[in-house]
Amino acid sequence: MRFRPCIDLRDGRVVQIVGGTLRDDRQNVVTNFETEQSAAVFAQMYQADGLLGGHVIALGPGNQEAALAALAAFPGGMQMGGGITPANAKLYLDAGASHVIVTSYVFRNGQVDTERLHELLAVVGKARLVLDLSCRKRGEDYWVVTDRWQQFTEVPIQQATLAHLAEYCAEFLVHGVDVEGRRIGIETALVQMLGAWSPIPVTYAGGAKALRDLDLVKTLGQGRVDLSIGSALDIFGGAVPYRDVVAWQKRQKA
Repeated sequence: MRFRPCIDLRDGRVVQIVGGTLRDDRQNVVTNFETEQSAAVFAQMYQADGLLGGHVIALGPGNQEAALAALAAFPGGMQMGGGITPANAKLYLDAGASHVIVTSYVFRNGQVDTERLHELLAVVGKARLVLDLSCRKRGEDYWVVTDRWQQFTEVPIQQATLAHLAEYCAEFLVHGVDVEGRRIGIETALVQMLGAWSPIPVTYAGGAKALRDLDLVKTLGQGRVDLSIGSALDIFGGAVPYRDVVAWQKRQKA
């Protein structure tokens, strides 16, 4: 189990937002943090601290330049997501992304579009593809959401779902959208499911509020679920010292 860093981009700037408020209507988006410091600076910091496997996420248009700069600053060290299609995937891989992360492109009419998935595989290859299965709870189950996390699909987070989709990709990225950016605690039931069911590496993000959440995810996920922390970190305006997280990661390696 390891900590995975992140760089979220909106209009070319590094931000942290409350994920459930992300819409085309920007007036209602709740922003926790925004900085003039470049995305490349954050990527260089992650590289210096040996934090591999994080992700750069473009939250809408206007982020390509910043994303490419971040990937170039930490070649092979970060994944790229946000608007990825067969037409642009190779651009980001060639720029230094270790993997590309895909959500909305592979879903159509609430279902996984197998034809589109194979189109991506033809360009990217399974070893460099991450499927984003970010989800929200409806009823008793978690359901994959797309289109800025506002549109429910008909794809539940279940053991059979993860087993099937694992045939097409190297990893999963799963945001608990209902708590994303809120710093109110992780979705414990979701982490437990991912730890029990995912046959491939999986990163959970959403709701982390304290350093102890790293140990909590390690326990609940049976050491098989990685954790991304964003808004809660002091480098993004939160209370959790980034340096303490780095020290925690170094202890895991030791």
